[in-house]
Amino acid sequence: MSTNNSGKNSKPIIVGIVLGAVIGSLVTFGAYNVLTPTGSKEATSMAPAEKQPLYWVAPMDANYKSDKPGKSPMGMDLVAVYDDGGKGPDEGAGTIRISPDVVNNLGVRTSTVSFKSLQTEINTVGYVTYDEDRLVHIHPRVQGWIEKLHVTATGDPVKKDQPLYEIYSPELVNAQEEFLLALDRNNSRLITAAQNRLTALQLPKSAITELKQSRKVQQRITFYAPQNGVVENLKIREGFFVKPGSTIMSIGDLSEVWVEAEVFERQAGQVKTGTPVTMTLDYLPGKTWQGQVDYIYPTLDAKTRTVKLRLRFKNEKGYFKPNMFAQIVIHTTGDESALLIPKEALIRTGNQDRVVLALGEGSFKSVAVSVGRYDSESVEILEGLSEGEKIVSSAQFLLDSESSKSSDFKRMSVIEEMSDAQAMVDSAESTEKMDMSDTVPSARVNGTVVSVMVEHRMVTIDREAIVEWDREAQTVDFIVDDSVDMSLFSVGAYVMFTFEIRDGNYFIVSAMAMDKADGEGE
Repeated sequence: MSTNNSGKNSKPIIVGIVLGAVIGSLVTFGAYNVLTPTGSKEATSMAPAEKQPLYWVAPMDANYKSDKPGKSPMGMDLVAVYDDGGKGPDEGAGTIRISPDVVNNLGVRTSTVSFKSLQTEINTVGYVTYDEDRLVHIHPRVQGWIEKLHVTATGDPVKKDQPLYEIYSPELVNAQEEFLLALDRNNSRLITAAQNRLTALQLPKSAITELKQSRKVQQRITFYAPQNGVVENLKIREGFFVKPGSTIMSIGDLSEVWVEAEVFERQAGQVKTGTPVTMTLDYLPGKTWQGQVDYIYPTLDAKTRTVKLRLRFKNEKGYFKPNMFAQIVIHTTGDESALLIPKEALIRTGNQDRVVLALGEGSFKSVAVSVGRYDSESVEILEGLSEGEKIVSSAQFLLDSESSKSSDFKRMSVIEEMSDAQAMVDSAESTEKMDMSDTVPSARVNGTVVSVMVEHRMVTIDREAIVEWDREAQTVDFIVDDSVDMSLFSVGAYVMFTFEIRDGNYFIVSAMAMDKADGEGE
């Protein structure tokens, strides 16, 4: 009995506990809402709403805009463009503002305009020759007959004091007899005069000494090499009769050589004595030699319009041989600093050079510049920029395409088309979403020739629309490949042609003259 009564009494207790927990939770929730500070509610209600895009733009074509997200014509995801609140600087007409996302997707890089020394390289050729300061010509001072020749061929190496030739000369015989007569008379004045005459006739000192000792006249006199070197211009053989003034041979010392190079008239002002040079030879690939400009000749070649330079190189190992051709690189450095920008930052057109200024906070503007000299990496700016300004050195063609629409100078159509076509090629290589079969490396189109530059093989054509590229009709500059007949292009001619994209330029690879009616019939 007691067990059943205790079970009946436990049920009301459990129900009471559950109801108490529910009522406690409700009371706690209500108290929290009542006691919560008003400022917290306001802070929650005033939380900034998510920023809404103004529109969406293709990452590789700023001209393509959409009011909703999606895909660009190239198959890439559109990028949202937000209101920048007008934070970027405004330089007037031509200023554009781009969101940071688009700037990052375009891969925009900037460089600072600064004063630096312009270092240019002049590539030319030269040829090895003898050091003329070490080239000795052998001439006799008497007439006679060559009785013995100790060197027999041009190019033979000789050492100093080595016998060269033996000569019989009646004049030398008479001079020796006069010297012996003066010795017999023991007349100092006659002895001195006779010895001076022998010296003037280039009789070797060894022969004079032997003559004093032996008191016998030598019929054949031996002459010796005055220096080390090789025989050059050997013009005698045994038995030849020679006279004073005739060249018997030359001896060139090849321990040091000259290299004579030439630079064009427009480059001559950049080269000075002491300018460093680098030389390479075809027959020794991989080897380079460092030297400097030793002398600049004072005259200009009237036919080639070039100035000759002289370079010096040591030749202890005998690598350099006269008349060898050499490739020369002259490293010139300007004395004065020049305002320089990277070469890739310059946008060159047919009638204007310009760059894209990076104004900061996503603002950009194309400005015209005047350029001067170039080197391998930089270009000199004469007008249009100031030191410290930032310019765009990568993706500047796309920014220029947008800025030029409202600038005070007209944008050439070739720049826009080159930018869009290059963007198409880059996009095809960088995304896996585009199938390789969709890329168009070349296109065939009809057009009317507007202008022709025969010397430069360039033509301007008012071409029709390109369906494959979804491009409208436009006037574009083309380069005509060497395999295409330039006579097909005359002002007003209507042609059908195929062009290819090579390094951002348009090359016409085939062309055919057309009648206007035929083109319209297609």
